Amino acid sequence: MTVQADQVVQVARSWIGTSYLHQAASKGAGCDCLGLVRGIWREMLGKEPAQVPAYSKDWSEPQGEERLWQAAMQHLVGKPLDQAAVGDVILFRMRHGAVAKHLGIQSRTEQPWRFIHAYSGYGVVESPLSTPWRRRIVARFHFPEEKI
Repeated sequence: MTVQADQVVQVARSWIGTSYLHQAASKGAGCDCLGLVRGIWREMLGKEPAQVPAYSKDWSEPQGEERLWQAAMQHLVGKPLDQAAVGDVILFRMRHGAVAKHLGIQSRTEQPWRFIHAYSGYGVVESPLSTPWRRRIVARFHFPEEKI
């Protein structure tokens, strides 16, 4: 099974309207940003590659540990920040000095840029990837081409 970028976006869009629920990963019932990526993985690649341990909303910020970034590097394929493509998994640092703790799927690379993410208080939405959002991107990944 090969993962195609346009299929990633199509699957991500099928999650739009799912409520935000911390640590959840269930389309139509609830998910957070990691749960959205996990759900896309399951639909595109099958079984998740690892059990996700419980995590707090601060994503280990007090300890300064980049747990989400480390997990992304382990299970996804890293790519240069300047090579934006539809279907990319993008990782955000929400404020300077904080750990990276938000994920989204790039859904459009022409103006206006867009991304799909699970956002607290809103659920899964497709949002403009505006300049303030783009400034927060710290890493880009794509899903593996085939099951690992």
